[in-house]
This record gives sequence, C-alpha cells and structure tokens, in this order.
Amino acid sequence: MRYILFSLLALIGLVACNESKIKSADEAYVVITSEAVQNDAEWMAVADALKGKHSADIVCYKSSPVELIDTLRKLNPRYVAIVEKPENIGRDYVIEFNLASRKLDEDIYADFMWGIITGYDAKAAMRMAENSTEPLVIKDAVATIMELNSAKWFDNYAWVDDHTKGLWGEKRGRESEIVTDTVAAEQVLRKFTDIYQAIDPDLIVTAAHATQQNLEMPYSLGNLKPREGKLYAEDRFTLKEWDLVESGKRRVYAAVGNCLIGDMNNTPNSMASAWLSGSNAATMLGYVVTTWHGRNGWGALKYWVTNPKRYTLAEATFINQQDFLHQQHQWYPQLIEERYNFCEGFKEELTTAAERLSEVLGRELNLENAEDWDMVGFWHDRDVLAYYGDPKWRVMLQSVEGEEDYTITSHKRGDKYVITVTTGANFDIEQMRGDKFKQEHVLDLPFSYIFPERLSSPTLAEGQRWEVALDENFILVYNADFEPNNSYEIVLNVK
Repeated sequence: MRYILFSLLALIGLVACNESKIKSADEAYVVITSEAVQNDAEWMAVADALKGKHSADIVCYKSSPVELIDTLRKLNPRYVAIVEKPENIGRDYVIEFNLASRKLDEDIYADFMWGIITGYDAKAAMRMAENSTEPLVIKDAVATIMELNSAKWFDNYAWVDDHTKGLWGEKRGRESEIVTDTVAAEQVLRKFTDIYQAIDPDLIVTAAHATQQNLEMPYSLGNLKPREGKLYAEDRFTLKEWDLVESGKRRVYAAVGNCLIGDMNNTPNSMASAWLSGSNAATMLGYVVTTWHGRNGWGALKYWVTNPKRYTLAEATFINQQDFLHQQHQWYPQLIEERYNFCEGFKEELTTAAERLSEVLGRELNLENAEDWDMVGFWHDRDVLAYYGDPKWRVMLQSVEGEEDYTITSHKRGDKYVITVTTGANFDIEQMRGDKFKQEHVLDLPFSYIFPERLSSPTLAEGQRWEVALDENFILVYNADFEPNNSYEIVLNVK
C-alpha cells in the first residue's frame, strides 16, 4: 500500500512538474530537472526557488534533458537552468545539451542562454541559486594568466604568471600601479593561496594544466585538489597540504584555458563541484574535455572584457558561441550538427578530425596552415564549454574609462527594427574589435548586439550592406568599420 501511495504521489508530482504556460518570449525562463531531483525534496527545493525567482516553468526528464526539446520548442524560453545532481552530470551531458540548444528552430544558432545549477550537495546548489539573485560587479580578482595584467577592470588584482616561472604581481587600489616580484619555484603554490586569501576575489581566472581532480599552477608547480566539496593545496615538492582559505564570499570562476576542469565527471568529488561548493562560485565556466585550441573559453573572456558594462558573463559566452558557429558554418555547413570525435590520444584525435574535414571540404587539410588549424579547432571547441550558474544573473566587469565611447539604441519603427550606433570623439575601432586580446585564439571581434527583446523573423532591410549573422536574439556585424563622431543605422525587417 505504501508503495502504491508513493508511486501515485510521484506520478502526481511529475504531472505537476510539467505543467507550463507560454510567457513573454523576452523573459521566458524554464527550469529543467530530472526525476532524480524531482523525487528528492532538498534538491527539488532548488528548482522551486528558481521558479519563484524567475516566474519559471519547471519541466522534468527521465534520462536526459535532450528529451525535452519539443517541450522547450513550445515554451520558447530565453533562459534555461538545469538543476541536477553532480553524479548525473558528465562530459556527454554538456556536449549533448549544447547541441540540443540549437534545435528549437531551423537556424544554426543557439535559441536560449543556459546554465547548470548543481554542487556537492543540495545545500550547495541552493546557495548557488541564492548567490546569483542580486547583481554583482566584479571589483577584485586573482589569476594564473598574464593576459589580464593591465588589471584595468579591477580595484585589487594579483596573479602568478604563466609565462615566466616564479613571477607574480599585484595591484592594490583602482588607481595604483602594478608591482611585480619573483618567488622560488617551490613557493608559487603558496604564493597563489596567499594572494587568494589576501585579495578575497570576486573573480578567479585560470588557464594552467588541469583535470577533473586537480588544477596545476603554471609550470606544474603544485596543485589545488578537491576533497569533500572543498579545495586544498598540495605542495609538489614537500607533499604538504593546506586548505584554501575561504571567506564565504560569492565568486565567479572562469577556467578559460584549462583542460577538463569543467567536467563534473558524474561525481560530487570533482574540481567543478569543489569550486561551486567550497569556494562559493555562483558561476563557473570550464571545459569538459582536453583543450588545445581555446576559442570557446578565451572567446567568452574576450567578449566579456571588451564589453565590460554591456554583457554579463552568460551573455558574453552566448554571443561568442554564435560568432564561431557563424564562422564554422561558412567553412563547412555540413558539420554544424555533427559531433566531434574525441579520441584518447591528441594525435589520433587531430588526425581523425582532419581526415573528416578533408572529406567534407574535398581537399587535404594542412595543419601547418592557420586557417586549417582553426577549422579543426573550432569544431573541437564548439560544444564542450560548461556554464554553471543562473544564465540570467547580472554579473559584470567594471567599465574602463575611455574605452566605451559609443552608444547603442534600438527601437521598432513600423515593420522595421532600427539599431543606432553613435560613436564619440574618442571611439577606437580596435578597442571594439577586442584590442588584440588573445589574438592567436580569437582574432578580431565583430560588432555585436543582443536584442533586449526577441525579434520576429528579422532580416536585413533592402539596401543594407552590412555583412551579418542574425537571428531573433542577436546580430553580429562583420564589416562594422565605424569611425569617431558618427552615427550608423542597422535596419532590419521584422514581422
């Protein structure tokens, strides 16, 4: 009798979970859960919290969120959050949903922004949801890369260098100068954990070697590792251990160039879980495979630092993905939905991908050629970046004086939608294109704009000469040769 009663209650819960209604296409938010979450009151409370925060629909799946494509097509969300237990999240889970995110309509682009809410346990997942309620402007950061060393976005910043062994530096105060110093190789890990505690960062950015179970300091000079949902440091030289000191502050972790660290690996005992839980990262960006090209991670960072007050991290990640989908489609439209074959060894993987691309292109690829290398790299990178966090969270960098001397406005005029870009006297087209940030991976950026509302079947109006990638959510303009003290109109037809 108890079994029958439980089964009926579970069935009623499943029906209720999938009740939904169509909302405004501009704000529609869907929370996806599994039956495992639905049948666990603590975890389901996380989904309910998101539902309350965003007036969201909740929909459930049995085995994979890909089952819900038809449901999502009807609901037409602009934002999707997946609430799931860590043991159900792995590499293929992320890849398959990246692919599925482009299947709500007929174009090649993603149809919504999405993120995964999870953690070591339900309490950590709930904290993640709660921490992404109020907006966050990033002020303090630490890193293991040199690309952010101008520190112009930050009040306080420190890093250990990945180009010179033992070099580190810091800035204390928004207007202060960067001060650099060196430590012995065996002190790099300690230096990183010390500056982490001292700066107490809003943002951590890394790009050293990593796996699902460790993050190496540059030049493999020690490791951070996970243990019971928290991070600890393990000294490579003495094998001594110490915990990464946490203040409880909410954080953002952008692992833009690390292998595998974004892979939850179907376990709560992973680096991703520890960053989200013990280190209180309300958002994390990371690869679920080994990475060698870097367009997805570095491209997201480039869009974010180039548009610090225009894009949230979720928006920067989204628009970067649409940019390289467009470029990839121009190279080989046949493969836009074909999965990349991730092999065990790098050489085998590269050979397999090059052979497939040669077959599609009708010529032999030369991987010594930069464009051919990018063709393989774009395919590798396309579906393998995990975004953990609420995709609607307003987390942004601080603006940089003198680097945003242009405004963008848009409005509907009859059956036209008009985007107006007005540049000031100090406008710099190179800054808009990314100021050569990580140029070896990403190249120049187009002008980009995410529409504040969904457009209906937008197309370029007659007489417009812009070279664009365009769908209902965004526009990219590849020949935006804007000049200072000018105004430019981009006119679209809309239904």
